[in-house]
Parts: sequence; C-alpha cells; structure tokens
Amino acid sequence: MARVLTVSRVTVRPGCEDAYLQTVHALAALCRSRGQRLWVFRSTSDPAGFLEFSESPTHASHRSRASRTDYELKLERKLRELATYAPDAWDLWEEVPAPAGAEPGEGGGAHDDLADE
Repeated sequence: MARVLTVSRVTVRPGCEDAYLQTVHALAALCRSRGQRLWVFRSTSDPAGFLEFSESPTHASHRSRASRTDYELKLERKLRELATYAPDAWDLWEEVPAPAGAEPGEGGGAHDDLADE
C-alpha cells in the first residue's frame, strides 16, 4: 500500500511561535515512535505561516485517523489553541508509485524518449 500524507497550512497566533514549535516537535517525536513522520517548514514571506507535513505508511495509521494516547491528543488540542489550520489541512494525499519502466537506468523507460530530443 502507498504512503499517505497531509499538507497542513498553519498560521500561528502572535506570540505563540515558541510554544507552537515546542509542541509540534514533541508530537513529531511521538510520531516517529509510531512509524509516522511530521515535518514543519516556515514561510519565507510570512513569519506566522508554517506547513506541517504528516506522513504515515497507511491510511489507518495516519496522524489524522489513528488512535492516539491521551498525551498525543493533548498536544493536538494545544496546537489548535496556538494556531489556525486551513480548512483542507487534513485532506489525505496518497503516494503515486512510478509507472513500470520509469526508473532510471532500466532502459526502455520514460527517460529514453527524452534523450532523442
């Protein structure tokens, strides 16, 4: 089964950046222990703007769907107190595997057509 991902656009409330980053990184550590990943990126043009990327191996194990401990639920609630999440923040995106023959070096793949151009 393909990996799944959410990309959440987040706006952190004024004065809450340190608490937000501490909370999201605490949650990221818990995610790693469950085979999930959580990355945070800051906007270069909006200091209050962040992106959270949450990845898991399956739909059922994703941060937005999996059962969580009381502590994880507490961290998620705290994040929502510190920041506003875009309406589509929890849309799941599924990994698309490369088509057969598209891997570099296999010959007969998609790259061969480009070599002649």
